[in-house]
Amino acid sequence: MQYRRFGRTELSMPVFSCGGMRYHHKWQDVPANEIPPDNQQNVEATIRYSIECGINHIETARGYGSSEMQLGWILPSFPREKLIVQTKVVPKSNSQKFREEFEKSLAYLQLEYVDLLSIHGINTWELLEDCMRPGGCMDVARKLQAEGKVRFIGFSTHGPTDVIVKIIETNQFDYLNLHWYYINQSNFPAIEAAKRHDMGVFIISPSDKGGQLYSPPQKLVDLCYPLSPIAFNDLFCLSHPHVHTLSLGAAKPEDFNEHLKAIELLDRADELLPPILARLENAAIDKLGEDWFKTWHVGLPTIENTPGGINIPVILWLWNLANAYDMIDYCKMRYNLLGNAGHWFPGKKADSLDELDLRRCLAHSPHAAKIPGILQAADRLFGGESVQRLSQAVQRLSQE
Repeated sequence: MQYRRFGRTELSMPVFSCGGMRYHHKWQDVPANEIPPDNQQNVEATIRYSIECGINHIETARGYGSSEMQLGWILPSFPREKLIVQTKVVPKSNSQKFREEFEKSLAYLQLEYVDLLSIHGINTWELLEDCMRPGGCMDVARKLQAEGKVRFIGFSTHGPTDVIVKIIETNQFDYLNLHWYYINQSNFPAIEAAKRHDMGVFIISPSDKGGQLYSPPQKLVDLCYPLSPIAFNDLFCLSHPHVHTLSLGAAKPEDFNEHLKAIELLDRADELLPPILARLENAAIDKLGEDWFKTWHVGLPTIENTPGGINIPVILWLWNLANAYDMIDYCKMRYNLLGNAGHWFPGKKADSLDELDLRRCLAHSPHAAKIPGILQAADRLFGGESVQRLSQAVQRLSQE
């Protein structure tokens, strides 16, 4: 394993982290006696293998259902000083509720403190303001820090880049969790801002949200050869030294193995990456055309300035991935989250274009004439049953 200084926390962070949202039993809290023994055995085997590999950063969240409780049955068996434990708690308008949720996390984890507490999902200006106001969640997090229950405070985000940069520039956080990987590099200005503020940078879900790389289309496999898509994406992310760690959402011990191949290749990144990057770019240009490939994103409107709240940038991005790399399943999943995931994946699908006039909002796009047709084609290709974020779907079912 290789380690990187995690910004101003000074933690020695493994370049891979053990994320906690794929091995747990349920997406809601359940009584301890409902955890199947074989599921708990798998969790424990996964954590033990993670630590054997040198991946001592164990990451979870209050929103990950039984994950914290199941981790609490294994983590205390390791020397506490050898672990880096992170949990995440969503912000609350009632900051006392935020504290109560954190205390529940700590009790489930059976730890006296966590190394990293992330305010989970600061995705909008409103959530940022609510967190930072006097008496808000940040004040509570600072009190927990003073009490010795939290060592360092960060935030996680699925928000737009300008919001992320604004949060970073408050200089109130020690680290951040954000999305950035080969197929979605738009947040790189936030990574640069984090570097200026000496913050730790943790990449969320590079293998799942980064393209469902555990089951990639054959075209992507061929384009990434001689690496697997997972190893390529890991190497791409870690070739940037101010990216410190990638979350590996392991469902079982074997899920680490493909990632570990990237470790021994890090010193050869300058040799291995350029030909793969060139093939990926050429494949996209071949399918999409060079002009579109280089300028599709220019002059696109925000969701707020688009009739019907259609998320035009995301839909065009998915259209590009589907056509360039045959990532149809991934694109269908992401497309059908639109309108169903709130501020975690904002905006609407393009299923009502006949009722809308997009001419004004597309006035600054060099592709204004053809974008409506592409949006309609994308809706035909991706449209299907709506999809909710897993945690939301479980919460809905538990209330029925």
